[in-house]
Amino acid sequence: MPPPSVAGKVMAILDAFSHGEVRLTLTEICRRADLPLATGHRLIGELTRGGFVERMPDGAYRVGIRLWRIGAQAAAAADLRELALPYMEDLYEVTHANVQLAVRRGLKALYLERLRGPSSVPIVSRVGGELPLHATGVGRVLLAFAPERVTEEVVSSGLPALTRHTVTDPARLRAALAEVRRTGVAVTREEMTLGTCSVAAPVRGAGGEVIAALSIVTRPRADLRAVVPTLVTTARALSRDVSGHY
Repeated sequence: MPPPSVAGKVMAILDAFSHGEVRLTLTEICRRADLPLATGHRLIGELTRGGFVERMPDGAYRVGIRLWRIGAQAAAAADLRELALPYMEDLYEVTHANVQLAVRRGLKALYLERLRGPSSVPIVSRVGGELPLHATGVGRVLLAFAPERVTEEVVSSGLPALTRHTVTDPARLRAALAEVRRTGVAVTREEMTLGTCSVAAPVRGAGGEVIAALSIVTRPRADLRAVVPTLVTTARALSRDVSGHY
């Protein structure tokens, strides 16, 4: 195999940030990009000077404004986010819980937007970040309506325990996915983060296919009877709007 080109090395550096971490050290970037420290230091320096990566006061690096602006122009994600934002704002006003929109990218849930307020519970998701499909509300919805081969890939790649409540048994996960398909709602309690409960519903395109998932994240003891109907109604209204564009 020929050695990676300069463009390939740069792409590997940028891809190091795609796993959900906001900030990485030079060593972490080079390890993920499989680059020598000297090479990584030189290329990251050039990316920093160009505004694609930012160096923080403690020496760590994060995605720069210039790269963020380019990524924000991704047509499909930008269009879906723009359509969804008014519905998400309405949902937040009613629930005052975290409101999230995600799509499936490979074997992860990619978060396109997130709304939260001062009274919302702390969460680990961030816009542009990815989290496991098996342990999140949006992930369960996206996995439940994905092709069966995707479920098999998720199971075969392992179901890590993020907390002591995470479903890690393949049979239990498949049963949970069947329940999502039956009810149209996914509920996860403290599976991704302790102290949180996620409730998600599908967003469908013109052909009825699930193209995204809308969720709220609240406290584990919250009365879901008060929020599930609102979430489902909002997801259906968004689906009607989306169906005219997808």
